[in-house]
Amino acid sequence: MASANSAEAPAEAPGAAGSAAGPQYLPSSVQGAVKILVTGPFGVGKTTLVGSLSEITPLRTEETMTAASSGVDDLTGRGDKTTTTVALDFGRITLNSRLALYLFGTPGQQRFWPLWDDLSRGALGAIAMVDLRRPDESFDVLGRLEEQGIPFAVAVNTFPDTPSYPEEELRSALDLLPDVPILFCDARDRRQSYDLLIDFVDHLHRNSILELQG
Repeated sequence: MASANSAEAPAEAPGAAGSAAGPQYLPSSVQGAVKILVTGPFGVGKTTLVGSLSEITPLRTEETMTAASSGVDDLTGRGDKTTTTVALDFGRITLNSRLALYLFGTPGQQRFWPLWDDLSRGALGAIAMVDLRRPDESFDVLGRLEEQGIPFAVAVNTFPDTPSYPEEELRSALDLLPDVPILFCDARDRRQSYDLLIDFVDHLHRNSILELQG
């Protein structure tokens, strides 16, 4: 799903500057937009995924982590993490000449969850990112999506030391319904991130949730 502003996604996402070289504007023919959430627990790779996918330099609301978060945010296995999203990440993909897709990344920590209702309003679906080294951290997010009736897919972010499980075992451990897709990607790799999004959009389309008008 190369965007209307990008003929082909590069093999690997660029750095923190995002995937766009400068301001890019929607074509005047675009008349509609759809919203997809990118959600998951703290430190799972939501900001990275939005940055990999967005055709524009993503809007980020990251703040440097300070001593005030000590004992609140668990940095086990995330020793190199120095910032955290406090409001949202925002990215955009032009799907075709008439339709744009907006990506809204949610904060991971529960203390920022009052923002959830506003960010999720009007979303067609959600990509729920999971770190299999800490699957229990995803239970609250997955439960919240189920409570709100938001269609979602589980996206396993494949870190170098991510353990491997049979899908049936993983589905059982996360208590997922049979119709919830389980997808895999390295969120740092733009091609893998695009493949993930293509599979999710196809899932929404096949279930008559998203109509892609040409």
